[in-house]
Amino acid sequence: MNPDDDAITWGMSEDLMDLNLDHPNPGLHFNSFEEPPPPMISSEGVIAHDITQKFFSAAASLKPGELVKDGYFTLFEAVGSLEVMDPKMDSGCLAPGESLDEDYDVTRPLLPSEVVAIIDQLLCLEMAWHLGYPLSQTLFTSVYIENMLQPSPTTIHDADFIKDHAPDAPRDPMHGALRAYCLGVIKSCYYVNERIKYEHSYEEEDSVTNTYNRSLLENIDLYEIRDEIMEARKTIHDLRHALSDEMADALGFRLEFRTAFLRAIELSELRSDPESLSLPWSQMNGVWQVVGKTRHLGKPVPEAFSTKIQRRLASTMPPRPIVQPSAEETHEHFKRLIADGINVLNVLNYSDSQSLLNFVMTFQAQKPQPLIYIRALLQNFLFHDMVILGRLSIRQVIDDDLSIVVLPNSLLLDPANDEVEAPHNPRYGIAHQMELFRQRAAQSYLDIFRAFCQNRCRVRRTLFHSLQDWETVQIDAEDIDQLLQHQTEEQPLVYPPGSGAPPSHSLPLSSWAYHYKLRLMEWTVQLGFELEIYQPDELAGMYWYLSHLAKTRAQHLDRILFFATHPASTANNHHRGRRQPPLSTSTPTTDASSTSSTPQPQPTATIPPSTPHQTRNKSYLHLATLEATTTHQLADALSLLYTALARLRLITPPPRPYSTDALRYQVRMKPFAPIGLPELPSFDTFSAAVAREGILSVTGLLERAGRAAAAARGGLEVLGRMGEAEAFAVCGGCWERWAEGVKDWTRAAIAVGVAVGAVKRAVVEGRGGGLAVEVPRAGKGYHEWWAVPRVGEKRKEEQV
Repeated sequence: MNPDDDAITWGMSEDLMDLNLDHPNPGLHFNSFEEPPPPMISSEGVIAHDITQKFFSAAASLKPGELVKDGYFTLFEAVGSLEVMDPKMDSGCLAPGESLDEDYDVTRPLLPSEVVAIIDQLLCLEMAWHLGYPLSQTLFTSVYIENMLQPSPTTIHDADFIKDHAPDAPRDPMHGALRAYCLGVIKSCYYVNERIKYEHSYEEEDSVTNTYNRSLLENIDLYEIRDEIMEARKTIHDLRHALSDEMADALGFRLEFRTAFLRAIELSELRSDPESLSLPWSQMNGVWQVVGKTRHLGKPVPEAFSTKIQRRLASTMPPRPIVQPSAEETHEHFKRLIADGINVLNVLNYSDSQSLLNFVMTFQAQKPQPLIYIRALLQNFLFHDMVILGRLSIRQVIDDDLSIVVLPNSLLLDPANDEVEAPHNPRYGIAHQMELFRQRAAQSYLDIFRAFCQNRCRVRRTLFHSLQDWETVQIDAEDIDQLLQHQTEEQPLVYPPGSGAPPSHSLPLSSWAYHYKLRLMEWTVQLGFELEIYQPDELAGMYWYLSHLAKTRAQHLDRILFFATHPASTANNHHRGRRQPPLSTSTPTTDASSTSSTPQPQPTATIPPSTPHQTRNKSYLHLATLEATTTHQLADALSLLYTALARLRLITPPPRPYSTDALRYQVRMKPFAPIGLPELPSFDTFSAAVAREGILSVTGLLERAGRAAAAARGGLEVLGRMGEAEAFAVCGGCWERWAEGVKDWTRAAIAVGVAVGAVKRAVVEGRGGGLAVEVPRAGKGYHEWWAVPRVGEKRKEEQV
């Protein structure tokens, strides 16, 4: 093959000349080639020449592997030639007697029951589009919608499936009701599509925003469409005497549902009071229940929907079948859409930055995950015009988070710093350095919220890429911390107290960045369990690494608590920046919240009463430390249990002829390899730690696992007793989801204890080899992040 060839070309070797592809056994060779009959040419203007022998002669001159190319024959044309007359690929291929256009007559009279059925089928197709299928396979298969959109309507009167209908002429009431509903559903799709395209999402993973060169009534005013729907509802109400009450209600409530949906979409742009925004969603919820109870009144009209319409769409895709969920599935999906639409509005009730983060995390972790439109709404509330929740600046949210985590009641966050204009004043330098830090950290901080608004696979991938950025944020923050030390005249302290270590500064900004970097690392590992990335024989190692990260974060939180609550820490002493007298060093003072029981002689000052900011800081650090410690203990318990199962050969690795443990470790730890702190353990260190080389017996492993699971259960019981404020889950619905997650964690911890006990009894009784172990798939266990193995006795046939 010539390496300079830049196009796909075709060739044939001599060995293929005798292969009869029409023979039932094409592997046999024949000495003659049966010529196909000549084509039947009926046109008088075409003169046909038989080039079969010339083609064979030219092909016979080719060497094996040699290609012939035409510089004007592109890859697109080559693939297109394969599609021609293939019913699965060629949208223009017609069966014998089949017409190109749809034969359905949209002007024919419709029964009320037929209108109900058509609307219900449109609801099913609309939900399929919300689930991520393209319009070509869903709503654009409706003959009524296709006739309304062709040619592209510019006025409300043009948007009609009966093209010759005069604006003032009387209209069949059923046609009017169906037209009004179609107007509403097309306009709804326009607004939803625009919202999804405006926010951050992933084409083909979340949705298909392609409109195939069809107008979704973007040039027609919403109020005109709403008037058409209201007029149709009035007409149906006036015909109640001719229709049954049940049929009139079925049509009226379907039109009302569409009106409420349009109103909910319209109000969502305001980002105002959640109670007022929730009114149309609540109306939809009530109406939808009635719609579901009247589905039986519909008389299906299947001929009103056709895949032939795909031939007229601006698309290179081959024809595909209609995607239509069942009526029951559609009912449940819409019910969930409405519930999520009501719940997502609670994010506007801002309390603090950590409650906001907990709301986003717990809301997006629901199973099933909210649909793409709801996730786009959440992004709109959070980030539209770079105004958080429509009323908060990015600086306000970041300063609030810094105050909660590392800088309660701090001079560094005092708004009065911005009013100082004298360059020699320390406050002037503080304001400048803090603004530099905010500008550097703002995008990385907001990306955490944006990442959790994506589908679960993308959440992990986005966090994967954010880790390196947070590494850089931490390095930049360390430089700014050193400059701020001179402005605040901060004195270093010995940490841990009594350790003999050299004194160190609090480094609040880099501590904040390091805290979030550790959280991102933990979330990345935990999402790996949820997404079933790790094989069963890898769980021991990945749970060990998760335990290592959680333990590191707990230790870091202890350091933050020490400096945040120590009375000599000028970074959190608001009075120091107001040029008060130097801190007294006469009498050591013990802070009641200090983590050390033996106070060290450090520079101290009179301890002022705790401010709300300091109380909130202590509450958050207590919560975060408890969560990190519990994660460390439960992950350690599972790592020990899986190591014990591996020693008993109850979990064995599958054959991997092209892989080694070292290479697989490199792949698994790829997200964390560039991180400098905490440093990634070497493969030898990792292997020794996972194998627990210091624990020789399986019983010893299980005993330690049992103690770790019991400790985790105790911590989870404390977490479970926390209220909304203590858990930093103040937004509506957030605490309920958070508390349910803690319950699932507790069930997982109990299950670990049960599994450890079962294996331990079997080992003591000498029947460890008779156990059967099953690792549940994600979603089948107690919690997505805790893959607790199920342990039982082998069946007799398995033992044999």
